[in-house]
Amino acid sequence: MSRIGNKPVIVPSGVTVKIEPTLVTVVGPLGTLKMDYNPLITIKQDGDHIHLTRADEEKHTKQLHGTTRANLHNMVEGVTKGYTKELEIKGIGYHAQMKGKDVTLLVGYSHPVVIKALPNTKISVNKETTGITISGTDKQAVGQVANLIRQVRQPEPYLGKGIAYKGEHIRRKEGKKAGK
Repeated sequence: MSRIGNKPVIVPSGVTVKIEPTLVTVVGPLGTLKMDYNPLITIKQDGDHIHLTRADEEKHTKQLHGTTRANLHNMVEGVTKGYTKELEIKGIGYHAQMKGKDVTLLVGYSHPVVIKALPNTKISVNKETTGITISGTDKQAVGQVANLIRQVRQPEPYLGKGIAYKGEHIRRKEGKKAGK
């Protein structure tokens, strides 16, 4: 399957990795992340490199090998640099505001929609550009919160109103034409 699992994960200085039989803990300047992994995968650390090996050559084990390596790499990146996703709100009267750690969206419904931040994530609202920034150490959680916010009002193809990822191209459709 994938050759990604054979690449070593490089651990930068300032990051410590603790490997237990089915749990990996990564501690860095931005926080701590933990991951359970399958016992078919063996994780060993040699200095500043982490190597993953698989128990057999079955398809499922090969898939686990690449996925586990990618998740471990994302954890190391998350505790050193962090991840961010940016969203844009387009539409007249559409806006967002912070209430504590949660974001309240007013996007054309009769009621405000409240989205709560997941652990290891932080939501911030930029008033000038009507944008929302989600940041955190866990790549999966940052993407999940961004998707939850986007699902409240997806961009529609006729007017382009809604919540979209920054830089996302919305394919526009032509509206109805007047009579001949």
